Amino acid sequence: MNHTFLMEPGVWLLQGSWTERNSLPITVKGKVLVSWSRDEWFNMVMRLIFVDSDREPIDFQYRGRFDMGDRRYTFVLQHSDMGHVEGEGWLAPESIVQHYRAIGDKQRRSGFETMYRFGDTQYYMSSGILSGHYMTSSMEAVLERQVS
Repeated sequence: MNHTFLMEPGVWLLQGSWTERNSLPITVKGKVLVSWSRDEWFNMVMRLIFVDSDREPIDFQYRGRFDMGDRRYTFVLQHSDMGHVEGEGWLAPESIVQHYRAIGDKQRRSGFETMYRFGDTQYYMSSGILSGHYMTSSMEAVLERQVS
């Protein structure tokens, strides 16, 4: 596996579209910062901004850990819309797949993300948020690594 997203520190730019139930797609842009500590914990901070829309930005603050020899990891996430979230991720040969759920949420919200690798500097991301059994939003975007 030659994943660079999440596996290496870096800055990524995100651009794509966000769709909510009964709404037209909205252009979304964002920035993702990934860092690692010496004890094999990763931190990821992401902010989504909705272009030409009055929708408030969404902020994500991840903290997770896995053994470098393992293909699975767990994480906690502070999500500006969903609150405290816990999740799990899997490293597949060409993609990274994550699932998460809001803790103590009366709406029973959960989400998923798949980042498919197109190369060392580009991933395609598809994600969705569910409330109970119904999808409430989805996003598709390209993640581009900023090389310094």
